[in-house]
Amino acid sequence: MRGNKPSKKKVAFPVSKQFDTYLKSYNRFLKLPIQYDDMDRSIGGFELMDMDGNDTLWKTLIYDEAERQELHDHLCEIYALLKTDGDLKVIEHLKVDRIDFCIFGNTHPYRVRIINRLNDNYDHFYIKKIDASRIYGLELEDLLSPNRISFLYDRDTLIEEHIAGIPGDDFMKRNTKVSNFDQIRIAKEFIKFNERCFVRLLGDMRSYNYIVDITPDIDGNQYRIRAIDFDQQSYEGRKNFYLPQYFKENNAIIKLGLNHLGTETVTQYQFEERSLITRRAKTSSVRLNKLLKCMIADKLSFDYKIDQLKFELASHHKTHIFDHCDSMGELVLANLKLVLQKEFKQSILKL
Repeated sequence: MRGNKPSKKKVAFPVSKQFDTYLKSYNRFLKLPIQYDDMDRSIGGFELMDMDGNDTLWKTLIYDEAERQELHDHLCEIYALLKTDGDLKVIEHLKVDRIDFCIFGNTHPYRVRIINRLNDNYDHFYIKKIDASRIYGLELEDLLSPNRISFLYDRDTLIEEHIAGIPGDDFMKRNTKVSNFDQIRIAKEFIKFNERCFVRLLGDMRSYNYIVDITPDIDGNQYRIRAIDFDQQSYEGRKNFYLPQYFKENNAIIKLGLNHLGTETVTQYQFEERSLITRRAKTSSVRLNKLLKCMIADKLSFDYKIDQLKFELASHHKTHIFDHCDSMGELVLANLKLVLQKEFKQSILKL
């Protein structure tokens, strides 16, 4: 576990011209009324506590009345752009209830809570600094996972929708003492999540970087694990950094797998997920190829990290397919090719 932390603060990379063209062609770019830096006008704030009185590491901001209304109007407009494809008629029913700022980690996002006046229902969205790695992570999530995701970008600002669910760390504290049947379903979903992260090289999936979505079913519950942090898309050099099973923060779910699943069952679930990834890749092949072409051309990490990951992936898969990879994009493509080759027998990752 000790060697599975990021080597140092994640470096943010700009959006290249080629990637910008791709994003515009798929309606990810939209001119926004405000930018990330415009949010930095608060006159104070206070720590936001959870229901148990613990510090959430978010700070609720206070803005001067002279600027507050204009800022809130712009934020309601951004929400409409994100959720209704630009239908601004809904703005009259919206209001900003709260603006929070995260004081933890590298990204320092703003979280905006929006309320619909018609029914008092609320939703959130996030305002973050631009980072090409993060946007590649969002795009790969949209194309290769079972989850669709909405985001917009403009210049130095990224807008992300809120992904509803129970944070992984809270889930493990409160939701794992369920029936054996549900524990098996949780373990199964984690294996599939572990596989999705590794195939597309999404790193740092510790328990607070994903959520668990619970859907009641006729026999127990259905569980889906969804990533919510995409900063570490293809950046670090350690192979195990892309495998959620190696983070001690996930040990409670790992234990469920050890208690209930044998090697043969784990293998079956891994192959099932690879088949689904293959199907998604083929369905979105035109767009995925364009995305990977941009990714291969972009600088998303440093040479020593690329060389380390190239070596560790080659050793794990026992193949020379990574030998001539010179970028993180090429490593992602090579990793995906292994999944797309039905005859390739990938090394099974044991819990």
